Amino acid sequence: MSRAPKFIPQPQKAANPAAQTQARLQQGLALHQQGQLAQAKAIYEQVLKTQPRHFDALILLGMIAVQTKNSQLAVDLIGKAIDVKPNHAAAHNNLGCALNDLKQHEAAIDSYERAISLKADFAEAYYNRGVALNDLKQHQAAVDSHERAITLKADYVEAFNNRGVALHGLRQHRAAVDSYERAIALKADHAEAYNNRGVALNDLKQHEAAIASYERAIALRADHAEAHNNRGIALSDLKQHEAAIASYERAIFLKADYAEAYYNCGVALNDLKQYQAAIDSYERAIALKSDYAEAYNNRGNALSGLKKYRAAIDSYERAIALKADYADPHYNRGIALSDLKQYRAAIDCYESAIALRAGYAKAYHNRGVALNALKQNQAAIESYERAIVLKADYAEAHLNLGMLALQMGNFQCGWREHEWRWKGAQLKPRELRDFSQPLWLGVEPLQGRTILLHAEQGLGDTLQFCRYMKQVSDLGARVILEVQTPLLGLLAGLAGVNQLVGRGRQLPPFNLHCPLLSLPLAFKTGLDSIPSATRYIDSPSGKQASWSARLGPKNRPRIGLVWSGNAEHKNDHNRSIALAELMRGLPGGFQYVSLQKEVRDVDKNFLDANAEILHFGSELKDFTDTAALCELMDVIVSVDTSVAHLAGALGQEVWVLLPFNPDWRWLLDRSDSPWYPTATLYRQETRDDWTGAVERVGVDLEKRFR
Repeated sequence: MSRAPKFIPQPQKAANPAAQTQARLQQGLALHQQGQLAQAKAIYEQVLKTQPRHFDALILLGMIAVQTKNSQLAVDLIGKAIDVKPNHAAAHNNLGCALNDLKQHEAAIDSYERAISLKADFAEAYYNRGVALNDLKQHQAAVDSHERAITLKADYVEAFNNRGVALHGLRQHRAAVDSYERAIALKADHAEAYNNRGVALNDLKQHEAAIASYERAIALRADHAEAHNNRGIALSDLKQHEAAIASYERAIFLKADYAEAYYNCGVALNDLKQYQAAIDSYERAIALKSDYAEAYNNRGNALSGLKKYRAAIDSYERAIALKADYADPHYNRGIALSDLKQYRAAIDCYESAIALRAGYAKAYHNRGVALNALKQNQAAIESYERAIVLKADYAEAHLNLGMLALQMGNFQCGWREHEWRWKGAQLKPRELRDFSQPLWLGVEPLQGRTILLHAEQGLGDTLQFCRYMKQVSDLGARVILEVQTPLLGLLAGLAGVNQLVGRGRQLPPFNLHCPLLSLPLAFKTGLDSIPSATRYIDSPSGKQASWSARLGPKNRPRIGLVWSGNAEHKNDHNRSIALAELMRGLPGGFQYVSLQKEVRDVDKNFLDANAEILHFGSELKDFTDTAALCELMDVIVSVDTSVAHLAGALGQEVWVLLPFNPDWRWLLDRSDSPWYPTATLYRQETRDDWTGAVERVGVDLEKRFR
């Protein structure tokens, strides 16, 4: 944004100047006005050799010092001129400009006010005073000063432009736009006013209008690097990151040392998940501006994107060292420490961020996540609730509060807050359904109406909550159930379902709809009212016979094994276990049968080397095969995956291995499940340590079958 102070270059005629000196000054002034500064400077210095206290020569030489960025020399020369004529208003104004260039804003303001006291209608001094006040972030005083300049000089274009800058500082963006537009009305080719107008429009979220304003500035001045940079910011706000990067690169081409443009380019690259390129851009910004705390902070974010958490923490710490009151790197450092499972240290970081920014809702939310990971659940609830007080529509905080309430058995709060899952970023876009038919949550009568009940999230969720079909049907509804394709064969005969549809296929007409995981809310499900029939899914009997033949004669207890789930699941690193680690804790003398279709590379060698573990892999065509194989097991030992839910829904005995802080549906501190009467739960006693849980499974297998 333009902040340039206005000098008053014309010298005043000396009272009785010598004719020769006056002629020299006029010659120097002519050269000065033509931009021939070195020649003009030589003439002014020649005058001062013979007349060291010549007022005009001192003033004019001081102005050349300003123009050549030698502001301290300018202060010295203009100060000497003021010693000659203490009551010369223009000299005080010019001294203020030189002081302002030295960032001595308070002293500059004193000079401008002295000029105004000597010349009450000095519009330029009011304008320059406004520039200095704005540099001190005294935006309202700056607005007042610019408005005084405009009152004195109604067509003062720069005062309108810089009044807009001050209003912008007050976050009065609409008024700032009006001020810039007044400047443009007075001077249609005012590129800087168009650029500044774009900044204010962008802050008003009028991104397209902002881009148009920047492009007008660029059309007027093709080398306007700041306008290209600002255009990139607006394009990034529109998620047009590639176009934004091109705009930043043009700004850098025009201004090679443009640290802010390198920084902004890094932000756009980070949004595109081009983390290494983002790091390179941030490092270029840092090379140009070594104290660039924001660049260090965002460099840390890009390093975190590459899972280089230690390097990220170092970058955050550098940002903190440069800018002690900068809350964001404290918060981001907490995120990286949480990713390293250093939750106590992460909490300390979030609390540091909150101390610096009391309304930091994200820090309260993530503090709650870390407290929950440590099972400090009441403190976690309080942290989530504080985040929601600060930001009432904070979907992630509502959802995490809901899942923690469910984990703790507070279903009334849990199901209500769980509905916020649709407003957060957790669900994939394909999960969000935009039906014209109303959402049913248990209020409207269903007698004689058709309702679509549709799956969401994973296969295990569908298997767990399809138990509600009979209850919906009993309310008089015709039930259409839409599920993931792999479950179509298995759920074909599900009680209460009139029509089964695969996801992605054309839907028949219906009156109402409800996602499966909203059915507990609709039925006001509590711990004592979970529909928990021992068996609510059947496997095809023909497939059981086929798989029985495939297994051969049974001469030992058969134990089904599931040791890993979907590798893309966000919690997979906590819930899955290496096959070798599982087998170390299990006794010999059993027939172990893999119920997994896919095996990770890390487990293949172990599986190939242990022929006593039967594995059928691609022979498991869909869930009807998996279900039939489950029916032939004496016990199924599974981590928290869809097969655990399948076994529970089939009424098979299933022993579920759970991480230290399990998914909400397994509740806390109990070995049974109100959802599955045939399930036994084996929990980690220490985070990331399966040893105790697996050993207990081994001991119980021996007890159960020996």
